[in-house]
Amino acid sequence: MSRPASYQEATARERLQQLFDPDSFEEFLPPSERVVSPHLGQLNAPVAFDDGVAVGRAKLGGVTVYAAAQEGGFMGGAVGEVHGAKLVGLLRRAARDQATAVVLLVESGGVRLHEANAGLIAVSEVMRALLDARAAGIPVIVLVGGSNGAFGGMGIVSRCANVVVMSEEGRLAMSGPEVIETASGVEEFDSRDRALVWRTSGGKHRYLMGDCQRIVADDIAAFRAAARDAVAALTGKQVELTLEALEAEQRMLDERIARFGVLQDPVDIWSAMQIADAANIPMLDVDSFIAAAAKHRMGA
Repeated sequence: MSRPASYQEATARERLQQLFDPDSFEEFLPPSERVVSPHLGQLNAPVAFDDGVAVGRAKLGGVTVYAAAQEGGFMGGAVGEVHGAKLVGLLRRAARDQATAVVLLVESGGVRLHEANAGLIAVSEVMRALLDARAAGIPVIVLVGGSNGAFGGMGIVSRCANVVVMSEEGRLAMSGPEVIETASGVEEFDSRDRALVWRTSGGKHRYLMGDCQRIVADDIAAFRAAARDAVAALTGKQVELTLEALEAEQRMLDERIARFGVLQDPVDIWSAMQIADAANIPMLDVDSFIAAAAKHRMGA
């Protein structure tokens, strides 16, 4: 029996080839176009001919969707001017073409600091384009399972989507552990404590907190199945971000603070959620974890 293909270990282009129908990915603005960052060369920094992101359309179970995959191996998937413009262009084209859905394979530490304001503006434009796509009736599904996680601006972008699918190995947060430690001190968050990092920002905790809607094994086939299910479930449904949805989100965040605001470790939160043997949650496989989390997770 062959070993499942690890989503975490695959490159962006390997994910595109294996997650979507074979040979169905049609790339917009491929590396042969040589559109690179106008900023990195001035800093004698390396460039990539796709600027760390591939965008295009593909078939998912025979259904045409628009897709993007960030390459965590190039500057941690960080977003610069060109990188962001490619994502914006994809989302706008999806809205114009009335695509069935957009699937974003997110792996990014956030803004590319080398590009400063250009990177910040790029991320804000991606957020706007994603919400515009949803307003045009296009569902957006985000997959998070790469080694670099989804942090900073791309963490926010991910939470603007209709559905977030994560693996346990994926991470999702606004600020990375090193950023928190630098800003608030090691007493607030020890970035060297890898178990703490994954307990706090990893897929299991995000699933329990209601920040992701599906959790799957680190397996490209599992991500593919979850993406197909999400597209099918959202087709023909209301996908625009409404005031009612924002108010419901705010109520959930208020509830989090009220219930867990004074707790210091995710294990304490899991115990407060009355999950049996909460300390053992990191050791559970995905199926066992989902069973343990049933009726306890936020928004369930």
